[in-house]
Amino acid sequence: HNFYSDMPEIALRSFRRLLQMGIANAELYTNIALCCFYSQQYDMSLTCFERAISLATNDTAADVWYNIGHVSVGIGDSNLAYQAFQLALISDNNHAEAYNNLAVLEMRKGRAEQARAYFLAAISINQELYEAHYNLSILSEGQGDLNTSYKEVRKSLEAFPGHVDSKNLLAQLRQYFTLL
Repeated sequence: HNFYSDMPEIALRSFRRLLQMGIANAELYTNIALCCFYSQQYDMSLTCFERAISLATNDTAADVWYNIGHVSVGIGDSNLAYQAFQLALISDNNHAEAYNNLAVLEMRKGRAEQARAYFLAAISINQELYEAHYNLSILSEGQGDLNTSYKEVRKSLEAFPGHVDSKNLLAQLRQYFTLL
Protein backbone atom coordinates (compact mmCIF):
# COMPACT_ATOMS: atom_id res chain seq x y z
CA HIS A 1 0.00 0.00 0.00
CA ASN A 2 2.73 2.51 0.91
CA PHE A 3 4.65 1.84 -2.30
CA TYR A 4 1.65 2.75 -4.45
CA SER A 5 0.98 5.83 -2.30
CA ASP A 6 4.35 7.30 -3.35
CA MET A 7 5.99 6.36 -0.07
CA PRO A 8 8.63 3.81 -1.10
CA GLU A 9 10.78 4.57 1.94
CA ILE A 10 8.00 3.50 4.30
CA ALA A 11 7.26 0.43 2.21
CA LEU A 12 10.97 -0.37 2.31
CA ARG A 13 10.87 -0.46 6.12
CA SER A 14 7.98 -2.94 5.99
CA PHE A 15 9.79 -5.18 3.53
CA ARG A 16 12.98 -5.07 5.59
CA ARG A 17 10.96 -6.11 8.63
CA LEU A 18 9.79 -9.16 6.67
CA LEU A 19 13.43 -10.00 5.99
CA GLN A 20 14.18 -9.72 9.72
CA MET A 21 11.35 -12.18 10.35
CA GLY A 22 13.13 -14.73 8.15
CA ILE A 23 11.09 -14.40 4.98
CA ALA A 24 13.33 -14.37 1.92
CA ASN A 25 12.08 -14.99 -1.60
CA ALA A 26 12.37 -13.49 -5.07
CA GLU A 27 9.16 -11.49 -4.75
CA LEU A 28 10.29 -9.81 -1.54
CA TYR A 29 13.73 -8.91 -2.91
CA THR A 30 12.13 -7.61 -6.13
CA ASN A 31 9.84 -5.36 -4.10
CA ILE A 32 12.75 -4.15 -2.01
CA ALA A 33 14.72 -3.46 -5.20
CA LEU A 34 11.85 -1.41 -6.61
CA CYS A 35 11.50 0.54 -3.36
CA CYS A 36 15.23 1.22 -3.37
CA PHE A 37 15.08 2.37 -6.98
CA TYR A 38 12.20 4.76 -6.34
CA SER A 39 13.96 5.98 -3.19
CA GLN A 40 17.05 6.69 -5.33
CA GLN A 41 19.13 4.04 -3.58
CA TYR A 42 20.37 2.63 -6.88
CA ASP A 43 23.26 0.56 -5.51
CA MET A 44 20.93 -1.28 -3.12
CA SER A 45 18.41 -1.77 -5.92
CA LEU A 46 20.94 -3.67 -8.03
CA THR A 47 22.04 -5.79 -5.08
CA CYS A 48 18.44 -6.73 -4.30
CA PHE A 49 17.73 -7.61 -7.93
CA GLU A 50 20.80 -9.88 -7.94
CA ARG A 51 19.46 -11.60 -4.83
CA ALA A 52 15.98 -11.87 -6.40
CA ILE A 53 17.46 -13.54 -9.48
CA SER A 54 19.35 -16.03 -7.32
CA LEU A 55 16.15 -16.93 -5.41
CA ALA A 56 13.82 -16.93 -8.42
CA THR A 57 11.92 -20.06 -9.33
CA ASN A 58 10.39 -20.93 -12.68
CA ASP A 59 7.21 -19.20 -11.50
CA THR A 60 8.87 -15.94 -10.43
CA ALA A 61 11.81 -15.47 -12.80
CA ALA A 62 9.79 -13.72 -15.51
CA ASP A 63 8.51 -11.09 -13.10
CA VAL A 64 11.99 -10.46 -11.71
CA TRP A 65 13.39 -9.95 -15.21
CA TYR A 66 10.41 -7.81 -16.17
CA ASN A 67 11.03 -5.50 -13.21
CA ILE A 68 14.73 -5.30 -14.03
CA GLY A 69 13.71 -4.23 -17.52
CA HIS A 70 11.29 -1.67 -16.08
CA VAL A 71 14.03 -0.17 -13.90
CA SER A 72 16.45 -0.22 -16.84
CA VAL A 73 14.01 1.87 -18.87
CA GLY A 74 13.85 4.24 -15.90
CA ILE A 75 17.60 4.76 -15.86
CA GLY A 76 17.75 5.06 -19.65
CA ASP A 77 19.55 1.79 -20.41
CA SER A 78 17.49 0.55 -23.36
CA ASN A 79 19.89 -2.28 -24.16
CA LEU A 80 19.67 -3.78 -20.67
CA ALA A 81 15.89 -3.27 -20.71
CA TYR A 82 15.61 -5.08 -24.04
CA GLN A 83 17.67 -8.01 -22.76
CA ALA A 84 15.73 -8.18 -19.49
CA PHE A 85 12.36 -8.23 -21.28
CA GLN A 86 13.65 -10.98 -23.57
CA LEU A 87 14.78 -12.97 -20.53
CA ALA A 88 11.32 -12.46 -19.01
CA LEU A 89 9.84 -14.01 -22.17
CA ILE A 90 12.30 -16.89 -22.05
CA SER A 91 11.13 -17.55 -18.49
CA ASP A 92 7.45 -17.15 -19.36
CA ASN A 93 6.46 -16.92 -23.01
CA ASN A 94 3.01 -15.65 -21.94
CA HIS A 95 4.24 -12.51 -20.17
CA ALA A 96 2.07 -9.90 -21.92
CA GLU A 97 3.65 -6.91 -20.19
CA ALA A 98 7.11 -7.93 -21.39
CA TYR A 99 5.83 -8.16 -24.97
CA ASN A 100 4.26 -4.72 -24.61
CA ASN A 101 7.46 -3.15 -23.31
CA LEU A 102 9.58 -4.84 -25.97
CA ALA A 103 7.19 -3.38 -28.52
CA VAL A 104 7.64 0.10 -27.08
CA LEU A 105 11.42 -0.29 -27.33
CA GLU A 106 11.08 -1.49 -30.92
CA MET A 107 8.82 1.47 -31.68
CA ARG A 108 11.48 3.84 -30.30
CA LYS A 109 14.02 2.24 -32.63
CA GLY A 110 11.70 2.83 -35.60
CA ARG A 111 10.94 -0.85 -36.15
CA ALA A 112 7.20 -0.48 -36.61
CA GLU A 113 6.42 -3.98 -37.88
CA GLN A 114 8.31 -5.70 -35.07
CA ALA A 115 6.59 -3.39 -32.58
CA ARG A 116 3.19 -4.23 -34.08
CA ALA A 117 3.94 -7.97 -33.79
CA TYR A 118 4.88 -7.61 -30.11
CA PHE A 119 1.80 -5.48 -29.36
CA LEU A 120 -0.43 -8.05 -31.03
CA ALA A 121 1.27 -10.84 -29.06
CA ALA A 122 0.64 -8.96 -25.81
CA ILE A 123 -3.00 -8.40 -26.74
CA SER A 124 -3.52 -12.04 -27.73
CA ILE A 125 -2.24 -13.09 -24.30
CA ASN A 126 -4.14 -10.48 -22.30
CA GLN A 127 -7.08 -8.66 -23.89
CA GLU A 128 -7.38 -6.44 -20.80
CA LEU A 129 -3.88 -5.00 -21.10
CA TYR A 130 -4.92 -1.46 -21.92
CA GLU A 131 -1.33 -0.31 -22.41
CA ALA A 132 -0.85 -2.63 -25.38
CA HIS A 133 -4.07 -1.42 -27.00
CA TYR A 134 -3.12 2.21 -26.40
CA ASN A 135 0.43 1.76 -27.66
CA LEU A 136 -0.79 -0.07 -30.78
CA SER A 137 -3.21 2.79 -31.32
CA ILE A 138 -0.35 5.31 -31.12
CA LEU A 139 1.72 3.23 -33.57
CA SER A 140 -1.19 2.90 -35.99
CA GLU A 141 -2.01 6.60 -35.80
CA GLY A 142 1.61 7.45 -36.53
CA GLN A 143 1.48 5.25 -39.62
CA GLY A 144 -1.74 6.87 -40.82
CA ASP A 145 -3.93 3.84 -40.06
CA LEU A 146 -6.62 5.83 -38.29
CA ASN A 147 -9.23 3.07 -38.33
CA THR A 148 -7.00 0.64 -36.45
CA SER A 149 -5.93 3.43 -34.12
CA TYR A 150 -9.58 4.24 -33.36
CA LYS A 151 -10.48 0.60 -32.70
CA GLU A 152 -7.49 0.04 -30.42
CA VAL A 153 -7.94 3.21 -28.38
CA ARG A 154 -11.58 2.23 -27.80
CA LYS A 155 -10.40 -1.19 -26.56
CA SER A 156 -7.93 0.58 -24.29
CA LEU A 157 -10.74 2.64 -22.80
CA GLU A 158 -12.93 -0.46 -22.39
CA ALA A 159 -10.15 -2.03 -20.33
CA PHE A 160 -9.37 1.17 -18.38
CA PRO A 161 -12.02 3.89 -18.76
CA GLY A 162 -10.01 6.41 -16.74
CA HIS A 163 -6.89 6.38 -18.92
CA VAL A 164 -6.39 10.06 -19.74
CA ASP A 165 -3.99 9.57 -22.65
CA SER A 166 -6.47 7.22 -24.34
CA LYS A 167 -9.25 9.74 -23.85
CA ASN A 168 -7.11 12.46 -25.41
CA LEU A 169 -6.18 10.27 -28.37
CA LEU A 170 -9.81 9.28 -28.91
CA ALA A 171 -10.82 12.95 -28.95
CA GLN A 172 -8.04 13.69 -31.43
CA LEU A 173 -9.12 10.81 -33.68
CA ARG A 174 -12.75 11.90 -33.55
CA GLN A 175 -11.64 15.35 -34.62
CA TYR A 176 -9.74 13.81 -37.57
CA PHE A 177 -12.82 11.84 -38.61
CA THR A 178 -15.04 14.93 -38.31
CA LEU A 179 -12.73 16.85 -40.66
CA LEU A 180 -12.92 14.04 -43.23
